[in-house]
Amino acid sequence: MTEEQPDNTDDQIVLPPIPPNEEERLRELESFQILDTLPEQIFEDIVRIAAYICQTPIALVNLVDRHRQWSMARLGFSDGEVERTLTFCAFTINDPDHVMVVPDATRDPRFASNPYVRREPYIRFYAGAPLVTSHGYALGTVCVIDLQPRQLSPEQLEMLRLLSRQVVTQLEIRRDLLRLEQRLLQREQEYL
Repeated sequence: MTEEQPDNTDDQIVLPPIPPNEEERLRELESFQILDTLPEQIFEDIVRIAAYICQTPIALVNLVDRHRQWSMARLGFSDGEVERTLTFCAFTINDPDHVMVVPDATRDPRFASNPYVRREPYIRFYAGAPLVTSHGYALGTVCVIDLQPRQLSPEQLEMLRLLSRQVVTQLEIRRDLLRLEQRLLQREQEYL
């Protein structure tokens, strides 16, 4: 407990709702075979672009699986994996049509008791654009975080949306290539 941020143990963490299509969403996520893979430069570039455009110290490309949020790429945030119940992105995937903006997490009842808000890194601002596949499933987010309350301009929000679409495009191309490679390997084995 610090003098700056008292730890009120009476405050309950608000759990993110589970999307109604959760099982289908998780199957779609698994189809990408991306969880726990090595970093890829394209996604590292996207977080750098997001942080630059939004002028934030933290940017991430996150995927939300059954029990955790896994960061495919991150800038300014050390945890590559966070329990799902503690993540802002787990709330964001419930509204795949909109960028979720939290101007001041200390004033938002969903996040005021969150340990990432109450203790280091002391998250204050969050904006996350859902990663929505061509089948309509929100798998995660491209998000930016600041340690000060703030807002983004409409142009910055639109750029975040565009970056999230680019991540999904890259994921879908990657999945299609994996499937093609598997088919080619299967055909080669049939001819042996």
